[in-house]
Amino acid sequence: QVQLVESGGGWVQAGGSLRLSCAASGLAFRLANSAWFRQAPGKEREFVAAISWSGGSASNPDSMKGRFTISRDNAKNALYLQILSLKPEDTAVYYCAAGPRGDVLKTTRGYNYWGQGTQVTVSS
Repeated sequence: QVQLVESGGGWVQAGGSLRLSCAASGLAFRLANSAWFRQAPGKEREFVAAISWSGGSASNPDSMKGRFTISRDNAKNALYLQILSLKPEDTAVYYCAAGPRGDVLKTTRGYNYWGQGTQVTVSS
């Protein structure tokens, strides 16, 4: 059974930082491209960052470059998202996702497996 479990979310003041983690089990995680998405209330799920199965290629939307950094540790079957200088508009549920190797994709359709999400709330 495939399972992705996010952790590390919480409440933080604007300007703070968080490191989200995603623990994978039940799949060959080290062979899967992976990504983080987020979804704020009333909005569509939004791409945050993606990384290739080997960690050799990572991608962010331009609006998130510099504050959001994705990384992975295949030996630990883990995916991470470091978020710096948090803003109230970063408030959302953050999801990790895993999908097939190949091009590193930036849409939800590129990923087969999803976690249940971790809430990040940023106060001003």
